Amino acid sequence: EQDHARAGRLASDLGILVVSVDYRLAPEHPFPAALDDCAAALAWVHDQADDLGVDVERIAVGGASAGGGLAASLCQHARDEGGPAICFQLLNYPMLDDRTVLATDHGDRGRFVWTPGSNHFGWSAYLGRAPLADDAPRHAAPARTADLAGLPPAWIGVGDLDLFHPEDVDYADRLRAAGVPCDLHVEPGMYHAADQVVRQAPRMAAYRDRMVEALGTAIG
Repeated sequence: EQDHARAGRLASDLGILVVSVDYRLAPEHPFPAALDDCAAALAWVHDQADDLGVDVERIAVGGASAGGGLAASLCQHARDEGGPAICFQLLNYPMLDDRTVLATDHGDRGRFVWTPGSNHFGWSAYLGRAPLADDAPRHAAPARTADLAGLPPAWIGVGDLDLFHPEDVDYADRLRAAGVPCDLHVEPGMYHAADQVVRQAPRMAAYRDRMVEALGTAIG
């Protein structure tokens, strides 16, 4: 529901089919419920590709915040399970690392919208327990995966005031080090979800344009 406008714009501007997954939500449905739902949706799109008019070589996944984390996890899950194929991942300020909850100093980040307190609640709800320094279920926190080789090319966007900035930049660096093409855009002065909170701001409109352009380029 939160991403309806964004999904609609991708569909209209790029002339593509967008499947928006109504995945189950924590804390009522902790991990792996949401990831299982996303994996089922991806498999369904592949299975119904002919009827949907979809080119199975050009199926991308994406999301914002927790949805961005799920998209990253889905790419890892598909790689590790032998498919279905994904050509690109569009990650908008993705929630990637539960260990951010354990940090005590976030500088000036995380003051607006998504705070350290929000992050603690979100990860605890999703995992079904508070994050631990040395353990998380496989594919629950994408940043914990050691081997990132063989994942789809990525676009990662995040603001420099976002609580997720350090984990997103680190993930982009690790993708590149693993040989995965990754375009990282850090937006100065942007806090978490500012592209939705102040939609009419010219810089936020330009930020959204970057996402549309990145996806359009990736899927041709």
